[in-house]
Amino acid sequence: MKTEFKSLLRISNFPLWTVLFAITILLIYFIIAENNRVRSEDQPVKIYFASDISFAHQRVIDSFNKKYSGKIEVVPIDLSFKKFSTNERKELLARTLRSSSDRIDVFAVDQIWVPRFAKWSEPLDKYFTKAETDKILNYALASCYYENKLVAIPINIDIGMMYYRKDLMQKIPGYDTLKSKLQNSITWEEFLKISRKFKESKNPFYIFTADDYEGLVCCFVELLLSQNRNYFKEYGFNLNTPEAKKALNLLVSFVNVYHISPKAVTDFNENSSYKYFIENDGVFLRGWPSYEKDYKNLFKGTSKDQLLEKAALPHFRGYPPTAIFGGWNLMVSKYSNKKKQVLVFIKYFLSEEAQEIFYTVGAYLPILTKFYDDSVYTKKYPDLLFKKELLKTGVHRPFLEDYTRISDIISYYAKKAIKKEISVESALKEATSMINSNKILIK
Repeated sequence: MKTEFKSLLRISNFPLWTVLFAITILLIYFIIAENNRVRSEDQPVKIYFASDISFAHQRVIDSFNKKYSGKIEVVPIDLSFKKFSTNERKELLARTLRSSSDRIDVFAVDQIWVPRFAKWSEPLDKYFTKAETDKILNYALASCYYENKLVAIPINIDIGMMYYRKDLMQKIPGYDTLKSKLQNSITWEEFLKISRKFKESKNPFYIFTADDYEGLVCCFVELLLSQNRNYFKEYGFNLNTPEAKKALNLLVSFVNVYHISPKAVTDFNENSSYKYFIENDGVFLRGWPSYEKDYKNLFKGTSKDQLLEKAALPHFRGYPPTAIFGGWNLMVSKYSNKKKQVLVFIKYFLSEEAQEIFYTVGAYLPILTKFYDDSVYTKKYPDLLFKKELLKTGVHRPFLEDYTRISDIISYYAKKAIKKEISVESALKEATSMINSNKILIK
């Protein structure tokens, strides 16, 4: 046996020490590989979540990571509103997903983007039972379907509303009666009548978002749908109608006829409108529920942090109160190879624990019906009863894959009209022509 072994070594022309060394290296390699495999199995699965990571988002992520420590870890990708506009965020996500990249597992979208991102997203019907979806507000869930498939899950819902400085309004005789009416929505005619009481005041009366972006479209469509909630079903994007003219004409008149809004509104998005409202002691502001958090943070520790009051948006006489829905949804990349873990994370977003964090930390409206119906929550957060009534007035913008192109055109011409660079009639005529000819506006 020994002779045969030595003979084999000589035939192979390998010294004994070389063979032993090679065997040792192989053993070390397999030991290290096994240890790495074991270590890898011990590490949590990392899922990458792209969104504007607010304090509320981070708190929810931290809570989830603690709950699933060692199993799943959410790694946030912060597409902050401070660094990226809404359109820039949308294009960054689209570019990444268009390349079939698996660098993002789950991402947040404005509810109006759902049709555009559906082709890059995992259908979710098979992952959610009817019992689970029945817990979600219908208003919010309606934005999560595309071509009758569930392709998203809501994080929060938003609704257009107004805020006002109660210290300024308290100077008006009969304010206590007016306060109740404001909460339930007064007419635009009554609103203009109140503005006359501030005619000699230096306080800007009404601040809204009129820059060339989606915020202006919300203001316009809100007024349009308040006159006919089925407008887009009946007329499509024909804006050469009395309803469209009445809607845009009111926005133009705020600035150029009634002079209750400064010309500066044509440069305002949400953040800049809030800043102007605060710095110039504005009376009324069109905003969203989450503004309460922004306002209090800006004036924390000062006497102004207690001066904000809430109101429903006014409505045209003879028509019901109406406000545009907003909000953000979660979608799962179809290129993700961690869908099982991602679904665990998404379902945590639907938990009462996570939804309460979102509401208390970020003032984001919950998407679970329980928060609005259960006395445990309505007693704890009585303001939710006011928000519940606001949600009943909500209307959705059209859910179209081509919506961004259409929105860009409407905002461009609406701003030009408000700046008096073009008439209301011409703005609506040009917008209609461009939308229906499938042209793209290059800004």
